[in-house]
Amino acid sequence: MSTNKDYTIAITAADRASMERQLDEAVTHAKAQALQGGQQGILVTRINLNSFTVALSGTVRKTVCEGPA
Repeated sequence: MSTNKDYTIAITAADRASMERQLDEAVTHAKAQALQGGQQGILVTRINLNSFTVALSGTVRKTVCEGPA
């Protein structure tokens, strides 16, 4: 299991629906990891048309959103 410090998920999607589902799942999992410790935020990076990474990063400010205002 990866620690918060080196937490990264790579995503490659075949279509838009798959991309959205995988990104939602990865961000949800990353959020749970970020809330467990540290002051890291979630960084989503588009590598190319259908590839992304979702990672915890100390360069991204940690904020907690609880839903629409």
